[in-house]
Amino acid sequence: MAQTTETPARTPDGRTPRTTRTARVHRAWFVAAVTFVTIIGAAAFASLPGLLIEPLHAEFDWSRGTIGFAVSVNLALYGLTAPFAAALMDRFGIRRVVAVALTVIAVGSLLTVWMTAAWQLVLFWGVLVGLGSGSMALAFAATVTNRWFTARRGLVTGILTAAGASGQLVFLPLLSWLVEHHGWRPAAVTVALAALAVVPFVWLLLRDHPADVGLAPYGGEYAEKPAPVPGAARRAVGVLLKAARTGPFWLLAGTFAICGASTNGLVKTHFVPAAHDHGMAVTAAAGLLAVIGVFDVVGTIASGWFTDRFEARRLLAVYYALRGISLLFLPMLLAPTVQPPMVFFIVFYGLDWVATVPPTIALCREHYGEDSAIVFGWVLASHQVGAAVVAFAGGLARDVFGSYDVVWYASGALCAAAALMALVIRRPRAQAPVMAGA
Repeated sequence: MAQTTETPARTPDGRTPRTTRTARVHRAWFVAAVTFVTIIGAAAFASLPGLLIEPLHAEFDWSRGTIGFAVSVNLALYGLTAPFAAALMDRFGIRRVVAVALTVIAVGSLLTVWMTAAWQLVLFWGVLVGLGSGSMALAFAATVTNRWFTARRGLVTGILTAAGASGQLVFLPLLSWLVEHHGWRPAAVTVALAALAVVPFVWLLLRDHPADVGLAPYGGEYAEKPAPVPGAARRAVGVLLKAARTGPFWLLAGTFAICGASTNGLVKTHFVPAAHDHGMAVTAAAGLLAVIGVFDVVGTIASGWFTDRFEARRLLAVYYALRGISLLFLPMLLAPTVQPPMVFFIVFYGLDWVATVPPTIALCREHYGEDSAIVFGWVLASHQVGAAVVAFAGGLARDVFGSYDVVWYASGALCAAAALMALVIRRPRAQAPVMAGA
């Protein structure tokens, strides 16, 4: 963890930038730790939508399609906000953007406690929580990794991505217990308090750039902190227009849209009500999702390690193919009680849940360089649009067909298409294969 590269250049005020010869652990790892805790705290909001469908349907008599629409707005804004948030971080700094985002999440979640109409669910949970969570999206992790790390980027990306799964692991059992024993409102308040509790950590401990503390990035050489980039919205759109002229962008966006459709849009939103349709208790189904979170941590960190050593596009193809196969079997595994085949699915699917993120970020970095965080923000937007479409379509399919089976099968087929798309992504010109220790 200690970096030993000398950095003899001096900062403008005459100070010699510190190297990790003077510190046993590089400051970048503390920044990564704060980022990890922040994402865990913010992950509480992602654990709740699947638990809200049945209680809101029972209390307000809203259709599952209507509730699914509110969730789809949340998921779409989560993605569409991400590229602008990455540009805002370049303009105003990571701390300010993330602190405001957490506050917006808390406000939106609290306001749902007093809602009486479906449009308020769309406004409070869909719009406010969607905008706040979009600024806490994976573009945040990509920005921190790009600024603070030169070496071990794949591993750090995997760890920070796994933070979302860890948050799910921490909050999902608690929230499901609250919903079942005390109603959905205490669960919404818990989400708000979790988001607010992280704000002091962000403000006091997070730093925007290694140069703020006179350091080089981990594994790299000292560089001056870039000047704030004005016109965040203009830059985000400009990067999109530039990237949209390249083939890899559309392939990455397409594969990640399918990734979102088959995870956040389908399993995270509809697994609990689908299992409940088959007689499984809500707490048991939520517990299975939490177990997915356990193995997601292992799978994502392992994926980051693999991404430092193997070709990213081939990793993506394997991940999507395996995910598609598992989804095709899921309708046959749902039952009133948890059977061994279902446990196998949960473990298998958990290892693959967001293993796609490290290689996707690596491909963005390889193809788009300094703009990679913003490009990944747009790729993430496609992820959430895919999630939003299936979150709505899943609820609609349940209302129309009386089951979710057709959605599971369709998502499995889409994952097979994503595997083929990943293999088509070309390698950057004059780019040597990524090797261990690079």
